[in-house]
Amino acid sequence: MEDMGQGGNVYTAPDGNGYMPQGGNISLSKADEVRAARKHFSSLGLRFLAGTLLIFAVQTLAMEIGSRVAPELMSDMNYYLLVTMLPMYFIAIPILVLLVKRLPSQTPERRRMKPGHFVLSVIMAFALMYVANFIGTFITTFIGIIKGGEVENAIAGVVTEANQLTIFFIMVVCAPIVEELVFRKLVVDRTVCYGQGTAVVLSGLMFGLFHGNLNQFMYATALGMLLAFLYAKTGNLKITIAIHMLINLMGSIVSLQVLKLVDLEALMTMDSSDMQAVLKYFSENMAGLMVYMLYMFCVFGVMITGFVLVIVFAAKGRFACEKGSVCIPRGKRFRTVILNLGMVLYFLFWIVMIIKQLIA
Repeated sequence: MEDMGQGGNVYTAPDGNGYMPQGGNISLSKADEVRAARKHFSSLGLRFLAGTLLIFAVQTLAMEIGSRVAPELMSDMNYYLLVTMLPMYFIAIPILVLLVKRLPSQTPERRRMKPGHFVLSVIMAFALMYVANFIGTFITTFIGIIKGGEVENAIAGVVTEANQLTIFFIMVVCAPIVEELVFRKLVVDRTVCYGQGTAVVLSGLMFGLFHGNLNQFMYATALGMLLAFLYAKTGNLKITIAIHMLINLMGSIVSLQVLKLVDLEALMTMDSSDMQAVLKYFSENMAGLMVYMLYMFCVFGVMITGFVLVIVFAAKGRFACEKGSVCIPRGKRFRTVILNLGMVLYFLFWIVMIIKQLIA
């Protein structure tokens, strides 16, 4: 990931509407730039909020139609997924894209990534996802203990109830392409002029919140920041889509298939004093247990390797984010980027959704 510098078309100064036209010659004060930037981020947040509300409306309408046309099929997770997800991907998301594309953008300069750097990026992505997932699981488990009931993990039910072909189409093909287009291409292109760090953090937070539950928020935010960083440095969305696809493939297909090889519930509830039952279980599940142990060994190996790589790369300054053509002064960045009408409403909407998931 070294030798990937800043590039692309450069914004110069905000115009009277608060946007950043390319090649302008207007020279405004720093205060004017900050106000224009705040307006820009607010507009971005409002457009994403409008797209979010449209997604909910389209999905609600699709479920209502599905329930009326074929109510018996709505209990089938495969049918339910197709009815709710396809209208979002092919109706709501395109409208969201059109709304956001009206804002001025700056595409990061296209930079080649070496195959070795891609492999290292994949390892770090998996490590960040696994570590953040463990943290998120720990937090939700702790909250569940406090409230006296398990915190529902909706995505786990979806993955286990739907067939693998449906999961592959929705989560491995459609989701990475759409999410990278929306949360990397749209967000980063419209915020990188304020600095790569700003674009990376905002992209990760908006992506994490969009999942609407704490189980996914932690790892989606961590993964989103890494993918945003890679896109900001390379300008190549294909790289982040490929990594995202690999992550979803492992999380929704491979891991589930491995778990199906062993009956972990039977193992955990088994009476360890009944040697005959223990021996019978191991004789019947030996092959599956070996695959499972190999899989877990690889998972922990990737976690440790990726964690070490993150530390080494950070120490060497490989994660350094370059400044943008428009500089927001220190002390005003959070207020400018987050504490504006559009972003506050977008964040509040998803925070409320996450709280509802926790207390449901």
